Amino acid sequence: MKKIDPKKEYDVVIIGGGISGLTSAALFAKAGLSCCLLEMDSRPGGYIAGFRRNDFRFDSAIHWLNYCGEEGLVTKVFKIIGKDYPRCEQQHRIRRFVSDDFDYLVTDNPDELKEQWIKEFPHEKKGLLKFFKDAKKIAKSFDDYSNLSRTMNTMNWVESAVYGLKMLNFAIPFIPHLKYTGNEGVKKGLNRYFTDEKLHRVFCSEPDLLSCLIPISWAYSKNFQLPPTGGSQSFPEWLLYAIEKMNGDVFFKSKVIEVIVENETAKGVKFDHRGTIHEVKSKYVIAASDAETLFEKLLPESAVPLKIKAKLKTAPMYASAITVALGLDCPAEELGLGEEIVFLANPDVEREELGQGDPYKSGIHVLASSVRDKTLALPEHGTLTLLIPAWMDENNTWECEIDEKGNYIRGVKYNELKQKYADILIDRVEEKLIPNLRKHILYCDIATPITHLRYTGNKNGTMMAHKPGKENYKAKVASYKTPVKNLFLSGHWADLGGGIPIAVKSSINTTLMVLQKENKAAFRLYSKYMDGKIPVESLQESKTLMEYDNSWERVPTPAEKKMSRREKEG
Repeated sequence: MKKIDPKKEYDVVIIGGGISGLTSAALFAKAGLSCCLLEMDSRPGGYIAGFRRNDFRFDSAIHWLNYCGEEGLVTKVFKIIGKDYPRCEQQHRIRRFVSDDFDYLVTDNPDELKEQWIKEFPHEKKGLLKFFKDAKKIAKSFDDYSNLSRTMNTMNWVESAVYGLKMLNFAIPFIPHLKYTGNEGVKKGLNRYFTDEKLHRVFCSEPDLLSCLIPISWAYSKNFQLPPTGGSQSFPEWLLYAIEKMNGDVFFKSKVIEVIVENETAKGVKFDHRGTIHEVKSKYVIAASDAETLFEKLLPESAVPLKIKAKLKTAPMYASAITVALGLDCPAEELGLGEEIVFLANPDVEREELGQGDPYKSGIHVLASSVRDKTLALPEHGTLTLLIPAWMDENNTWECEIDEKGNYIRGVKYNELKQKYADILIDRVEEKLIPNLRKHILYCDIATPITHLRYTGNKNGTMMAHKPGKENYKAKVASYKTPVKNLFLSGHWADLGGGIPIAVKSSINTTLMVLQKENKAAFRLYSKYMDGKIPVESLQESKTLMEYDNSWERVPTPAEKKMSRREKEG
């Protein structure tokens, strides 16, 4: 068994090796601060770690990807670290809406869909033109987002005032649509554009009007990307390589059990590595991990006011998921699938029920990752993922026993239940989208909220922490700062929203908050670059930052390795 040998003291200790924690560690290492990242799992990535089964590689979480193009926020931050970051290609076929009475495709040229709808619904032409025009206005705001990512915690009063004006300008296209939420709100909002029931049915699952407009907006701004070659795992693999190349320490199977607090200030952590308790001191602690676990279990009881803990307990959260990963005996293209996400739903089901996790009623996301990336399966095979939302408290906590330590014990009933869910979803997809799907299945893996909790540590296995919305904004449940000095939150727990962009945005901000005190020269460089005031070359040429040799090479996928052996064997 490999032993670990952490230093006694670091500038920064980071809890959690998801995309946010890894990005923070790389940014700190680049700025010359000593850092130690602790991850409870055996591999990096958190929700995007992915997994291998036989010769298949599956992405475990990504359904759509934004701000990973050459001008996107994610890429902008990655460029601080190095030039060899995994590249993401633009996605052309984006989302396909399928039901009994329609089959519509959104591409990176939304005007194609606009013209299709005008031809099919000529009586709605005026409203459709306005709908797509409003989506295009929102797209223009999104184009400016990469230069608006810095938190005001890192700004002086002049910068804050300018930032406030820019954010107001950014928000203007969104404001007219904010009030249209819930079932009646969406109907009323869409009626401003068109009243034809069939068009309304396309947006049958959206919780608010902005959810109808924003995907079209992202399509206009060319802001949908495919995961990098090798799958989303390429992101954490590259970040891990860069961290270690720049002398950062990363330890797996290392579960933090306590944040050391002295005089109301974070001073380091204690962690358990395979039964051995280690203690490391640090000037700062970044928790890129579940905020409620941090406040309730890792800190002294009196460190966080009860009202803050109470807000977290009741704050609305994103769902977890049931994910069915299928290995196929044929390329997914042969089953009629492309690079787009297919959303399969029955518009006759109530809007709320389409997102409530009932396997018979929920809308199903269907994604063929192997169409997007040929390295994920052998040429004669393919992969397919089916996904619906799910919650931890469903089905008697997924028929699990709970032991005295709060661990979920998965038994026969649990396995039978998750197989039942998979069978229902496969049956529905087979009936409505892919005839004879079952006969093409070589392998099936089923993940539940219990699975996602085990691998990520996120409360209830949530995919993206607390949901944006009036209630959570008003309660201020997301914050970079904590009541404990020098202890910061990062990831989805620090900033409302979801996906890789929010995780990476939070990582640059927590990094800036530390550098503001510990390395002012690096802070100024990072800040000016993120504000769009200097080019990336200014960072690359600076002697302030640590050199990185840009030598990362992607490890071949299982399918690539097998194909290489085939070629050698002739």
